[in-house]
Amino acid sequence: MAKQGGMGFAVAVDDSSGTPRTISNDITNLAYSTPRGVQDVTGVDKSAMERLLLLADMSVTLNGVHNNASNLSHAVFRTVPSTSVNRTTALTISSQVLAGELLYSDYATTRGQDASLTWTAPGVLADGTVPTWA
Repeated sequence: MAKQGGMGFAVAVDDSSGTPRTISNDITNLAYSTPRGVQDVTGVDKSAMERLLLLADMSVTLNGVHNNASNLSHAVFRTVPSTSVNRTTALTISSQVLAGELLYSDYATTRGQDASLTWTAPGVLADGTVPTWA
């Protein structure tokens, strides 16, 4: 894969009924992480650190502009406060897909002084499946 910028991202998130909705056009920026836990197992006989890799995780924070149209960002996230469902989230760039079952813990909306209406939706891994790029 050649070097590239971050243009051309596609983001799809399930709504509360499990139907995937592509909401890329509503998202202005995003951050995702796929960290692994690390355990320090250094014995007293060592003069350098020893570590073991532990469980995998995934988190995402999506930020966007309010879109009240059918099946777009507000329709996807408006049920976050009232439903406890895993939502498949797929991040795609250059035919590479990172997908995971995430729990979204908030749908925070901000009305700016300039009358802009934006939102943030943070999600974390829900089902114990290691997130991998495909």
